[in-house]
Amino acid sequence: MPSDICYTPAVELARLLRARELSAVEVTQAHLDRIEMLNPHVNAIVTVTAEQALDRARAADALLTSGGPIGPLHGIPMAHKDTHETAGIRTTHGSPLYAHHIPDRDELIIERIKAAGAITLGKTNVPEFAAGSHTFNTVFGATRNPYDLGRSAGGSSGGAAAALACGLHALADGSDMGGSLRNPASFCNVVGLRPSPGRVPTWPNPTAWATMAVQGPMARTVSDVALLLSVMAGPDPRSPIARSEPGAGFAPPLGRELRGLRVAWSVDLDGTIPVERAVRDVIEPAVHVFDELGAYVSPDCPDLSDAEQVFRTLRAWQFAANLGPLLTQHDSLKASLVRNIEIGLALRGPDIAAAELAHTALFHRMREFFDRYDIFVLPVSQVPPFPIDLEYPAEVDGEAVADYLAWMRSAYLISATGCPALSVPAGFTPDGLPVGLQIVGPHGADRLVLEVGHAFEQATRHGEVRPPLRAGVRPAR
Repeated sequence: MPSDICYTPAVELARLLRARELSAVEVTQAHLDRIEMLNPHVNAIVTVTAEQALDRARAADALLTSGGPIGPLHGIPMAHKDTHETAGIRTTHGSPLYAHHIPDRDELIIERIKAAGAITLGKTNVPEFAAGSHTFNTVFGATRNPYDLGRSAGGSSGGAAAALACGLHALADGSDMGGSLRNPASFCNVVGLRPSPGRVPTWPNPTAWATMAVQGPMARTVSDVALLLSVMAGPDPRSPIARSEPGAGFAPPLGRELRGLRVAWSVDLDGTIPVERAVRDVIEPAVHVFDELGAYVSPDCPDLSDAEQVFRTLRAWQFAANLGPLLTQHDSLKASLVRNIEIGLALRGPDIAAAELAHTALFHRMREFFDRYDIFVLPVSQVPPFPIDLEYPAEVDGEAVADYLAWMRSAYLISATGCPALSVPAGFTPDGLPVGLQIVGPHGADRLVLEVGHAFEQATRHGEVRPPLRAGVRPAR
């Protein structure tokens, strides 16, 4: 099996395709073969569109031969998150309520990816309506972690991350409210970016002014994430919060000197969140890489005291606004999702007002924090990948977990700030489970976050450690 093709970075694939050293059909077929052999082990890609993909690949090769215009993702294979509407392809949202749903149009992020020349291989698995950071549902089942099939791949973009780790596709799109691009990237040893709100505009979107949920890129390298962001980002008149900068400015190369960079770091947000020892033992040495690269590194963290209230209130409000009408069919919805919708429906005007006031105060505290520092680093997740048969960990470092959200505060407290945040591979536990470092930048500083992440990645190379899963071989559970 041509695994060299399937693990070739997308930036290099794009070059090889443009130079006609590889054909789009060859690249697409290699990925489809790999999906057939490995996907049954991990359950990452839940709908495969092989015939459509090969038809599109043949058209891509013909266009290149004719000298027609090509986009930056020309001929590169991708699968799309199963919450992203894709024309003519089943899009289930991980819910039995949408098990047979086939959209008649693409949403904006898919429009842009297709226009850039990418080839759709299918859809990646999600938890029901992307609620929770463990990917399982009653339509397709659970996605398994390629580094240990008995463990979670994270979520909600867990199928996307697991597929990337296995070489099933070259790039992936996802979304992130409480960590859904970052946590699965951490669990699967790939790279995920939560962009600044509005950086990747969303349409259609019934709550278009809301900023807690964003869409963004995932890949095996930071440069590949930057390549995909350059396609996803840019203004659109259908999004009221879309940022005006064109996406092309995020394209690689990402070379940057870190000498003199001011880095703040904290493993446990100044003792306010529990973190498993296995995660601490990876993150603490990883921070010293910034010292070695010439940065000024200081233990410090921003004041996130109201971030919990902000995130939980605005998340519940958005769940109620978007999913409230489905509550009449709650017998078909998972219990944790029903509970979140009910919490949102119970909110009163003063609750939302208090959250918005706290949200504004949090913005200004972060702004002032980044007057003193350029970057803030912390763990992506407080735990390593947990057993797949759990909905969520029962405890973190000996502290009981209250609900299916509480174990991932290191991610969702950052969501509440609105700052861009990157998950980049930082190392492994003694059991061989991946751990990600979270790199957070000031509002709108997506390019800076990518450049710093790229420098860390190049210095450490943890992302080059592939999972033991290969054709005919399954790691022990």
